Amino acid sequence: DFATPRAILTGHDYEITCATICAELGLVISGSKEGPCLIHSMNGDLLRTLEGPETLQGPENCLRPKLIQASREGHCVIYYENGLFCVFSVNGRLQATMETDDKIR
Repeated sequence: DFATPRAILTGHDYEITCATICAELGLVISGSKEGPCLIHSMNGDLLRTLEGPETLQGPENCLRPKLIQASREGHCVIYYENGLFCVFSVNGRLQATMETDDKIR
């Protein structure tokens, strides 16, 4: 037997650096090296783009997602390479941010 993909997720322009699956909500959330995080359905439909805080965006302060985790309650926590944590709702709304100087793995 050969395994076939359930869906092909598209939308990133650069390599994927982190991803998570929230089976309870039927979502796949992924982040790329130089771009935003994307929320897809498990069927492959692009649902939302998660943009970081506007004040930190720009070529010199590009937000590079490093870690992503989603909860079954509909929250998504993203840790960016520059030490910034962001919490988003699955509707794409930025809920909170926090900066840290600690190295998170």
